[in-house]
Amino acid sequence: SMNYALLIGRKGSKGFPNKNIQSILGRKLFEYPLQAALKSKKISGVFVSTDCPVIKKNISKYRKVILLSRPKYLATDKALGEDVFQNAYFQMKKIISKKGKKIDLLTLMFANAPAITSKMIDKSISILKKNKNIDSVVSTSVYNMWSPLRARKLDKKGLLKPFVNFEYFGNPKTLNCDRDSQGDVYFADMSLSTIRPKNLENLSKNLLPQKWMGQKIYPLKSWGACDIDYAWQIPGITYWLKKNGIKKK
Repeated sequence: SMNYALLIGRKGSKGFPNKNIQSILGRKLFEYPLQAALKSKKISGVFVSTDCPVIKKNISKYRKVILLSRPKYLATDKALGEDVFQNAYFQMKKIISKKGKKIDLLTLMFANAPAITSKMIDKSISILKKNKNIDSVVSTSVYNMWSPLRARKLDKKGLLKPFVNFEYFGNPKTLNCDRDSQGDVYFADMSLSTIRPKNLENLSKNLLPQKWMGQKIYPLKSWGACDIDYAWQIPGITYWLKKNGIKKK
């Protein structure tokens, strides 16, 4: 079977300038997902969609990586990840079909999500192959401290009010502030989404907020992972990488 990996990352970021090319432990952020895909035993080819000159220059040393063109309209901060993935997928499909092959499964990765290993990719592919009725396998971290029950927003007077009606969680009289009392709260931590291509063929049918995941989404359990959008996240991800055996280059 032919399974492929796709990494996306653009130049420029307002919240954390040049986040995709920040260094951790002697490697740039985007190199972690790239190297994980290249080391995977189950990935047949790796593609990258970017407009970033630094990423383009650096991936030239990885001979097996194929660079895709990133249209300008998909290289702004308004562009949705699902549209970038879909555009890149159709480019990949053309290239691969010319070789008489097809995409069986696709592992999607972000340049600013380095908490990923080749073992995670291999495991996600194995799970999806065994379970024909699921649409994707997605890396998840449990963050009970960020339960929706604890979420707040501002009212018209600038005071805090619940983001979601408490009734959604059950009887408000029996709810409490213990962070574990609502059960585990799973977040797709963006390290990887291994999907069936049909998810990108027709995005409109799929679940919000990350439509590329399809409807039936299976969790690949991770911990402490996230896509990096702020400098304060770097120490946490550095800790994750060290705990997963990554040494300083």
